[in-house]
Amino acid sequence: MTTDTTAGVGVDRLFETGAHFAQLKSRRHPSMKRFILGAKSRVEIFDLEKTNAQLAEAKAALTALARDGKTVLFVGGKREVTDQVREAATRIGQPFVAGRWLGGTISNFTEIKKRIDRLADLLQKRDSGELAKLYTKLERLYIDREITRLLERLEGLRDLAKKPDAMVIVDTKHEAHATREALAAGIPIIGIISSDCNAKESAYPIVANDSSRETVKLLLNELANAYDEGRRA
Repeated sequence: MTTDTTAGVGVDRLFETGAHFAQLKSRRHPSMKRFILGAKSRVEIFDLEKTNAQLAEAKAALTALARDGKTVLFVGGKREVTDQVREAATRIGQPFVAGRWLGGTISNFTEIKKRIDRLADLLQKRDSGELAKLYTKLERLYIDREITRLLERLEGLRDLAKKPDAMVIVDTKHEAHATREALAAGIPIIGIISSDCNAKESAYPIVANDSSRETVKLLLNELANAYDEGRRA
């Protein structure tokens, strides 16, 4: 069965995950007013018909990107969504940042690429046994520590050869640094965002409960499926 990239996932399915819960009205960004359906116990409620339509647009965009061989960077550092970000990106072979954003990842990519290449070189030499031949046990200990540090920071970026063509960001307010770097570089953002985010920062906003594991998992899975379909087209 293939993914229908022209459709969302359905209002009922979104509702089941709690996607309709926004933030308190006092925290709402002005750009979000048109997506609010009402409120319940001071918590505002998203219009899931609009969310579903937004998801369909974002899926179509990702399918087109994949069809053209474009790279999409998935970003989400909040504790409740890191696993979902890592899993979705890994499944379709795309880079990701599932943790703290490393400043300069986009704006100073030349330097980041040097670190990526350094990590690749050290791993190759360690796996081939070259490090054991060239360095003492103490020197190898320091090198292993360097590898560990680089892996922690560059875990999902190891195969990133150039700046990404687009980014999927979970909560653009929380990922403010990544968002700013993407906007400055002219990289379009597909944003899974709650009502405290600026919808205008995302070329393809998907308004939903961005702190719900189940909501984020569902949306990322739909986006990943759409990318995978485009890649196989």
